[in-house]
Amino acid sequence: MIRSLLVANRGEIAVRIFRTARALGVAGVAVYSDPDAAALHVREADAAVRLPGSAPADTYLRGDLIIKAALAAGADAVHPGYGFLSENAGFAREVLAAGLRWIGPPPEAIEAMASKTRAKELMRAAGVPLLDPVDPAAATQADLPLLLKAAAGGGGRGMRVVRDLDGLKEALDAAAAEARSAFGDDEVFAEPYVERGRHVEVQILADSHGTVWALGTRDCSLQRRHQKVIEEAPAPGLPESLRATLNEAAVAAARAVSYRGAGTVEFLVTADGRPYFLEMNTRLQVEHPVTEAVFGLDLVALQLRVAEGAALPLTPPEPEGHAVEARLYAEDPAQDWRPQAGVLHTLDVPGAVRVDTGFADGDTVGIHYDPMLAKVIAHAPTRAEAVRALAHALSGARIHGLTTNRELLVRSLHHPEFAAGQLDTGFYERHLPALTEGGPDGTVAALAAALAEAAPAPDASLAARLGAWRNVRSQPQTRRYTEAGTEYEVQYHPVDHPDVRVLSATPTLVTLEVSGIRRVFHVKQNSNSANSANGADSAEIYVDSALGSHTLTRVPRFADPEDRTDPGSLLAPMPGTVVRVAEGLAPGSAVTAGQSLLWLEAMKMEHRIVSPASGTLAALHAVTGQQVEFGALLAVVQEEPHR
Repeated sequence: MIRSLLVANRGEIAVRIFRTARALGVAGVAVYSDPDAAALHVREADAAVRLPGSAPADTYLRGDLIIKAALAAGADAVHPGYGFLSENAGFAREVLAAGLRWIGPPPEAIEAMASKTRAKELMRAAGVPLLDPVDPAAATQADLPLLLKAAAGGGGRGMRVVRDLDGLKEALDAAAAEARSAFGDDEVFAEPYVERGRHVEVQILADSHGTVWALGTRDCSLQRRHQKVIEEAPAPGLPESLRATLNEAAVAAARAVSYRGAGTVEFLVTADGRPYFLEMNTRLQVEHPVTEAVFGLDLVALQLRVAEGAALPLTPPEPEGHAVEARLYAEDPAQDWRPQAGVLHTLDVPGAVRVDTGFADGDTVGIHYDPMLAKVIAHAPTRAEAVRALAHALSGARIHGLTTNRELLVRSLHHPEFAAGQLDTGFYERHLPALTEGGPDGTVAALAAALAEAAPAPDASLAARLGAWRNVRSQPQTRRYTEAGTEYEVQYHPVDHPDVRVLSATPTLVTLEVSGIRRVFHVKQNSNSANSANGADSAEIYVDSALGSHTLTRVPRFADPEDRTDPGSLLAPMPGTVVRVAEGLAPGSAVTAGQSLLWLEAMKMEHRIVSPASGTLAALHAVTGQQVEFGALLAVVQEEPHR
């Protein structure tokens, strides 16, 4: 039996695997890069081994260092999680050669399915329907739109939709570069892009005794950048005949490669209900908790038991109810899904939901890895109840320190198309502007913030506690805050405010009666920014209530004269590495609005930096390979004068 398990991964999935290992009495061994030295998965492990360096290529993709760490720590098995080396047949063979147990399918099965191009050939021979590949070099207008995909990976890395032949080469270069960075393999292939298709998958589990389970369907159609955002099980609205077809095809795929362990067979279902094989993921999926909830299983525990040689029952348990999962990301959907980095001051999700996370309050979200903060999963007897529970939990969550996609998730769950189960991969292409525009008014939240700042601490002196609170009217107090470009100026008397009655106020909790309705506001100030005598600091203040969550920035009383940016300046939207500069670009070059000037890699994705206007490149400060911090000056575009 397995006694000590090394998890060759990080973050949320490592924490989740350690949770099951602990329940089974198995010791957990972590590996960590330098940025992850204080990460939650390291703190959750019984032992941890450092992998020197920051980049994945130097750390979590170094199979030799991971095996050395396992042997040094006395582990007798390796679980790869998902991503990184989880679908690397060579690594699996090296683990086995070192005398360690591999928690995954046989290397031969990984190898057969590792390349999507080879997997499709195998599935064609097995009679599974699939889309025919398109040679990018010979693509014509009739082949558009095309979907470019990394042959060796998943998770949206190395994927691009091409709708214009003129942009094909740039998209191929970007997809290959992203695939090389994420998987160490830059092979990219193309296939037809199906508009309004559904992404439906089947969870499988197989033992070494010939039993293969098909654990129902999942729908993962709501995606951004070809990465899943909301997943659910079972996939809603599928005819029983189609469910049977998908389950049979998934089992056939597993048997075709003598599969063992957990895996997922993914399909694209067209608008008229035709299924096509996409790929087989020879690992545990990010969205596995929805299947666990519906079937009442622990897939990680079953992975370990199968690896120990145990036999599965001939049939799986019967499914019950419906489960929905939302991926909470540190990103700004309104700004091209821009990832965020920094300190996560608070992460608190209420309600009877499951939260899988790799972060705790005070942890730092770095620039080297995916910005997913947590997965929030709700399970209920019906789909409508599960969706309602998940939306309510996310609405009430307190998330401080970083911009997140929380509001987008809540709005997506409430959207009429989603509520009706009308799902397809183009959901965000159609609805993103409407889902991200506006937000709850922050006027009352700003008032609550001002009252909390004015309220003395419970242990303050009598003079401080009396402070501004007096029973005679005086000049109003004034404070100014900004949120997402909107400025709020609140003026209030210590004893009253139009339409608002102060019931109580402390530095952390303000209770107001707003238009006759009692409201409770939780207030938290960034602990790194204390109130200053002249108001020069611009501390962030977080206000949460049933009216919404707000991150307010105190406006300094006196502006810093040096805090200016020249017109046309392109600033780094996040810390990262300049991976490419447009060919031939130099100071003096003519540029057009929207033209790609350079590419920044951060959080495992490439981000285009484009010209904000047509004109002349006045300055270029970015150099390929350069590490830049948030706000660093990359280039300056001098806009051509209007005639």
